[in-house]
Amino acid sequence: MSEHIATLGQLLDGAGTQWRAFDIGRHITKLDKKQFLAIEQAQVPYPYPLAGHAWLAIQFWDTKASKEPYVWFLKFPLDEQSILVSASRDHFADMIIQALGTEITGEQADGKLDNNPYVFTPNANKLAAFNAQVKVLLKQPASQYYEHAQLYFSGKIGFDNWQSVALQGIADFALRLNNDTNLSNLQKAWAHLPIEVLQPLSAMLEHVEIPTSMSELLVDYTQAAISNNDTVAITAALRSASKGQAQGLCAQLVDTVLSSPLGQDSDVLLTIAGRCFKQLENPERLHVFMDNCAHHQKIDELFPSIFADLVAISTIRPHLLGLLRKENRSETLARAIGRLFS
Repeated sequence: MSEHIATLGQLLDGAGTQWRAFDIGRHITKLDKKQFLAIEQAQVPYPYPLAGHAWLAIQFWDTKASKEPYVWFLKFPLDEQSILVSASRDHFADMIIQALGTEITGEQADGKLDNNPYVFTPNANKLAAFNAQVKVLLKQPASQYYEHAQLYFSGKIGFDNWQSVALQGIADFALRLNNDTNLSNLQKAWAHLPIEVLQPLSAMLEHVEIPTSMSELLVDYTQAAISNNDTVAITAALRSASKGQAQGLCAQLVDTVLSSPLGQDSDVLLTIAGRCFKQLENPERLHVFMDNCAHHQKIDELFPSIFADLVAISTIRPHLLGLLRKENRSETLARAIGRLFS
């Protein structure tokens, strides 16, 4: 292994490991190695920035050992163009080499990264979803909680008896919708799920490319939720549909919500920005969305934070900057934009 490590990919390759990288900031999304190399070499912006950082999970394993894969959860700062700040990555690589040398999968690796400034612990929902996804990718059986979750979603133990359903079981169920009767059971159960299940479930489904039939159900469900003034149900539907196979239906869902009386609710707006951001690559929809943000009563808090979040995403930035010069804006939106620069 040479003295100078130029990229994390080189560090992992040089240590003789097999590895994969995932973005886990917005959705859990596998980054292909070419894309990851281009990010590391500062050739392309980080595609899914969140709060000025790249949030990564790097899973690696020793090809000769049969042990479970190791995972590093890492956050690195990005510059204002969402390019990886390579000095931070280099600092991390140096710390790894000093602590572990090239034996990054040996027994001595455990606990050596505890005080590393680039290491973070994902929240419980994200961790459960990541564990479930990794097991699917490695063709390993789900956790011990999976069968009980299947039983719950089949309706056989009563939807009110949710206390016994583990978070990891919900994650395993959500990441295995194409197994057994999971999808059809979920579709039958959806309207009956209590909020205590709906919220963690939608936090898992936002990482899943749900099939079209499930997105269709969510569009109908959202119409009913709007009639009932139910923002919790709406945000759950938005999250669940956000990575679905039918992105056209996700767009329809976002449009329906934005044109509804609940289209200026802060939780709804934050969910669209955080999870349905792909839909905001459309300039007309982005205009409507930012106009709704400008009409929110806590405009001084909400508008600048959503603007900062979205302007960092390279596929949205040009459209958002275009909005600054657009002629036919509402007075409210023009004022909100003016406040950003005053």
